[in-house]
Amino acid sequence: MTAPQMSAPQMSASPLDSYTLRPATLLVEASSACQLRCPSCPTAQGQLKNTVGTGMLAPADLDRLLSDNPFVKHVELSNWGEIFLNPKFVEILALCSARGVSVGANNGVNLNTASAEMLEAVVRYGVRAVRVSLDGATQESYRKYRVKGNFDTVITNVCRINAYKKLYQSQFPELTWQFVAFGHNQDEIPAAKQLADSLGMRFDLKLSWDDKLSPLRDTAALRAAMPGGAISRADYRDASGTQYLSGICNQLWDAPQINWDGRNLGCCRNIWGDFGGNAFRDGLIPTLNHDRMHYARAMLRGQVASRPDIPCTRCEHYRQMQQTGRYLVRDNISSGQILSIEEALAMAQLWLGQGLADKAAHICTLVLATAPNNPAAQALLAQAGLSATA
Repeated sequence: MTAPQMSAPQMSASPLDSYTLRPATLLVEASSACQLRCPSCPTAQGQLKNTVGTGMLAPADLDRLLSDNPFVKHVELSNWGEIFLNPKFVEILALCSARGVSVGANNGVNLNTASAEMLEAVVRYGVRAVRVSLDGATQESYRKYRVKGNFDTVITNVCRINAYKKLYQSQFPELTWQFVAFGHNQDEIPAAKQLADSLGMRFDLKLSWDDKLSPLRDTAALRAAMPGGAISRADYRDASGTQYLSGICNQLWDAPQINWDGRNLGCCRNIWGDFGGNAFRDGLIPTLNHDRMHYARAMLRGQVASRPDIPCTRCEHYRQMQQTGRYLVRDNISSGQILSIEEALAMAQLWLGQGLADKAAHICTLVLATAPNNPAAQALLAQAGLSATA
């Protein structure tokens, strides 16, 4: 469906959340330090200094957070830095396991510096997923972006994890080979896929942050290889009307990002400023449910105007929403999609035609929360046998 260009939706009379957010998943940075110097990474470029800073998660802080908030069932530890640089990494895994909280490293690790004890702990404590950044199938190619990295070391550490999985007869962690496509490495995509398969790893081809860094040599070949066919983030945006990986905006509801020192960053993309509050000092529930967080979530749904004190205002994902009128449509319980009002209503019409009146009515109520008195939404509700005030 082609997304129409439209102005921002009208503001509803009561756009701010009235519920208390208690997410089952949290993103908590284990280490914001990294030993590599990837050219287009904000960590290597020093862009994290003012907001994220450089530091390590303290086990005592995480243990207290989990103890005080038993509704948290999963913690993602990786983000801007390398989790294996935290000297307390094994202790962190042990305390999560003791509290029945599963752990993931699915935002990415470089796996260049990890002790045998750490690799064994990843398996022994059942880390669910580890995404390994490997942009090449040889050292020559890999090191051009993962500066200071060693390809053979990474492969050796993957093999060690697999050996521990065999020892413990465990399916975890599920391993993913993440391959960012550049001009200098795109010829190695088939070889990397083959090696990933031999190592029992999923293979995920990803678009580069910077089209000017090692431009593609064969755009047709990458288009054929890339799921969805986009060859750049701009290409993806032009085709879909949304930014690449825009689903992270849902993290403000489903998996908020807590910094290593407890500050509230909202999502894993935020490097511009925190949202206020500190989960370690002020408590998790107050940190996620104050006025600025409520306002930010309303902004992402197009219900209120942008405000300069909200970090989302500086993010390309939110700016794309403003330009296209495609905001998050969600029910605050499950992850939403970025849709325009017309697209949401077309979805409701389709569901109504398929006899799915409840689903159609649900979408219409979400539209009316953003654009009160929308006649099309009201008409579809009536067809579903409900009123706008039901």
